Amino acid sequence: MTKDPYQIKKLLSTKNGTFTYYSLAELEKQGHGISKLPFSIRILLENALRNFDDFAVTKENIETILQWKPLGSDKDIPFKPARVLMQDFTGVPAVVDIASLRAEIARKGKNPNEINPLIPVDLIIDHSVQVDFFGTEYSYARNMEEEYKRNEERYQFLKWAQKSFNNFSVVPPGMGICHQVNLEYLSKGVIERNGEIFPDTLVGTDSHTPMVNGIGVVAWGVGGIEAEAAILGQPIYFIMPEVIGLKLTGKLPLGSTATDLVLTIAELLRKYGVVGKFVEVFGSALNNLSVPDRATIGNMSPEFGCTITYFPIDDKTLEYMRKSNRSEEQVKLVEDYCKANMLWRTGAEDIVYTDVIALDISSIEPTVAGPKRPQDKVLLKDFKSKFIGLLDETYGRKYTEVKQLSNWMAEGGSQPIKQAPTELMPEPEIEETVVNGMKNVWVTFGKESFMLSDGAVAIAAITSCTNTSNPFVMVGAGLVARKAREHGLKTKPWVKTSLAPGSKVVTDYLEKADLLDDLEAMQFHTVGYGCTSCIGNSGALPSYVAKAIDEHDLVVASVLSGNRNFEARIHPQVRMNFLMSPMLVVAYAIAGRIDIDLINEPLSFDPNQQPVYLKDIWPSDDEINELMSNVLSPTDFAKNYGEIFEGNDIWRNLVIPDDTLYVWDKSSTYIKEAPFFYNLPDEAPPLKDISNARALLVLGDSITTDHISPAGQFNQFSAAGEYLISLGVKKENFNSYGSRRGNDEVMVRGTFANVRIKNKLAQNEGGYTRYLPSGEEMFVYDTSIKYRQDQTPLIVLAGKEYGSGSSRDWAAKGAFLLGIKAILAESYERIHRSNLVGMGVLPLQYITGDNTERLGLTGSELFTITGIAENLKPLKKVQVIARKEDGQEIKFEAIARIDSKIEIEYYRHGGILQYVLRQFLEKTN
Repeated sequence: MTKDPYQIKKLLSTKNGTFTYYSLAELEKQGHGISKLPFSIRILLENALRNFDDFAVTKENIETILQWKPLGSDKDIPFKPARVLMQDFTGVPAVVDIASLRAEIARKGKNPNEINPLIPVDLIIDHSVQVDFFGTEYSYARNMEEEYKRNEERYQFLKWAQKSFNNFSVVPPGMGICHQVNLEYLSKGVIERNGEIFPDTLVGTDSHTPMVNGIGVVAWGVGGIEAEAAILGQPIYFIMPEVIGLKLTGKLPLGSTATDLVLTIAELLRKYGVVGKFVEVFGSALNNLSVPDRATIGNMSPEFGCTITYFPIDDKTLEYMRKSNRSEEQVKLVEDYCKANMLWRTGAEDIVYTDVIALDISSIEPTVAGPKRPQDKVLLKDFKSKFIGLLDETYGRKYTEVKQLSNWMAEGGSQPIKQAPTELMPEPEIEETVVNGMKNVWVTFGKESFMLSDGAVAIAAITSCTNTSNPFVMVGAGLVARKAREHGLKTKPWVKTSLAPGSKVVTDYLEKADLLDDLEAMQFHTVGYGCTSCIGNSGALPSYVAKAIDEHDLVVASVLSGNRNFEARIHPQVRMNFLMSPMLVVAYAIAGRIDIDLINEPLSFDPNQQPVYLKDIWPSDDEINELMSNVLSPTDFAKNYGEIFEGNDIWRNLVIPDDTLYVWDKSSTYIKEAPFFYNLPDEAPPLKDISNARALLVLGDSITTDHISPAGQFNQFSAAGEYLISLGVKKENFNSYGSRRGNDEVMVRGTFANVRIKNKLAQNEGGYTRYLPSGEEMFVYDTSIKYRQDQTPLIVLAGKEYGSGSSRDWAAKGAFLLGIKAILAESYERIHRSNLVGMGVLPLQYITGDNTERLGLTGSELFTITGIAENLKPLKKVQVIARKEDGQEIKFEAIARIDSKIEIEYYRHGGILQYVLRQFLEKTN
């Protein structure tokens, strides 16, 4: 068997030397229509050609890609990424799994040292910093101190992994956000390994991994389960994708930003429907779109629903590589290889796409999105009226202009101390008044007095790699702050402000431009270099604001430059969350409320009670570009990335064990051996039908992985909180769900525990269900235990877009541990469906036209599902019988969303890693 069945392995001579590569141009000469293929499909083809072994990657797989058709295919193809990217929330459980595999290998008498990453893995600790301190010079240092206090054990574990595993590096806390570090530093465009060159590709355990599509790297987010399999040498299999061409023409108009563009694209692609598809961008607008602008778009691929949003490599790519301090040798290698191998965009391509969606970007207007989905676009000019409508439709409240608030603003107001130690804070006095039926809550805090009402901005966060990677909008935000400062404006005292750059390079160019002082004057002090608010680590609201919200049921808002605004994600007390550019975040922090027409109404009033409008503080594109040209320098990238692996003194002084096998501490509430592999039987049991199952939850549309497995804070009255308290953990030391993903006992109790999840089987909102035999309502976890004692299998009924959002493997792991055998939904998001299969949970999909309501299902039935045990094949229709209490039966078919033959093997083995473990044991016998 030859590793090169098409005889296309060639030599490429460059200034860096001579390398081997697999030539797509040679395939073109052989009569294959490579030039008609989308660039992203060409990269998949190269990947399969290079990794061909006639076992994991077969000639049939190559032919499937080579013969790509615009309508895709139901055939599965393999993908072996060149590397893997992780962040700590998803990285810790992945490392726990691999350490647990080592432990099981040792129990079975094999050599645990043979379990190692087979490809490079970069883990960047960026998800654990919380905004405990803000609005002060010391915020960053104090937040870092708190981060290490909370997470020392987790960080020791990761540092142990770095030492114990081959091919595994860790970027310590406080250095940057994984996707921005990946864009600015880790991504090579083209990789040279052992004398061979090939496209840089990766998968990441965070759904926003496609950010590097902006620099020409094919990469997407996967669950930690799939990533672990890739790390251990298993290809990632998926159905041959359709590729939608996104044709961009024109230029962004003055006053509009890449943020406005990406929020417009999110709405456009969601309406079209691109779930599970590739999107590839082309058109004349690419001649003007910088890599940061492209990366802003690529970042939000999960919000569009697509797998990737790919931008081919061109002159703009090389320009960015040089600006971000890639070596000239590397830049030249990228250019030479891509031009030689049909991977270079000229703009004259004649590519055939599945379909083409066109957007003239000169039509883009200032935009926000929310209040709970990124695709819910609202033009800035319509924002106030949209809020008024939402307040009535969602909360039944009639809006009235809050004159007292306007009067307070006209008086200029004053700033309270933003973060005093809790024990020194005076108890706030809160008094409610009603004006024309709308609540207005007067808060007196020390010498300060102000009024809160529905629509007040509680959180204003410049956060997330989506926008902090883009110098145009960051410099723009600094200039908005500068002009506001010149007008004597201040942010309102009830707004919790924060600046969380995605890398220290951002701080350097803001300092050079003297813009950091202006941002700090508006209370946007650096709070950390991490995901903060975007992942739910917003920290507590000031006590006087929190008390007013809780006692008077206020509907307050957050404004943030992030990519996610799902229910209860940003903060459990904040019900409306809006995505927008960093420039608008500053503006709304000054306004202090969202019920304002920023186009026509004053943003605020200066000390002379003169109105100041948004147009008065909005910088021109020329101002921004001139400043950028003066302050952006490759030397900043060289300085910051030259020391990225060093960490601070606390990191360097962390003491770690030398053991190859991790020594599990039974008293730990953070790190616990995973239960999935413990004493795993050598043989996979036969597949079984599901008989007499009960519904654990009945859910609606757009259930996100945040609903299923929240990442943020939890209280002492939750199932997870009660568990930790029983172990002697104090409430102030709970940390977050995300930080405790290395402990399955906490995470299974947190599954379906989002405070905003609405289960139709329960009266209470958030983490409750009904034990159907008795009708008793209790925590989802406690209910699952009772069903386990009854030996009753469980299912979940759901609507459209089940599992959208973050690539959160605990949303599948938690379901498995609760005893859920199947999910029955109208449609799935790509990553979560794959994760369910990867944990041995069956994703079932209603036949088109069917759903819970149309079939008359209430969730109180007994469910039997047949067609699993015998002749299970990809996308097989199985039979479901739902028997009601009176004996009436509802019979229907559903599609088993096991999409490929290899996924049947994963499902049969109870999960991907169980399959990989048994394969390893078989080879070593």
